[in-house]
Amino acid sequence: MASNSANPYTLEIEACERPAGHFTWAIRRNGKLFQRADRVQTTEEAAERSGLAALEKLLSGRER
Repeated sequence: MASNSANPYTLEIEACERPAGHFTWAIRRNGKLFQRADRVQTTEEAAERSGLAALEKLLSGRER
């Protein structure tokens, strides 16, 4: 997800070293780590869905 001046948040999906073949996500605000996944996902798509859900919660005001 690209950042712009209206939305300072970015979502990063990364492969995990342990356990191999799993993925995690992180939300950054203005380039600084803001929130990260507490669980790893078995696929990149699952990690992206989980990260997008967390980002939607954040943007809707349901999270700080």
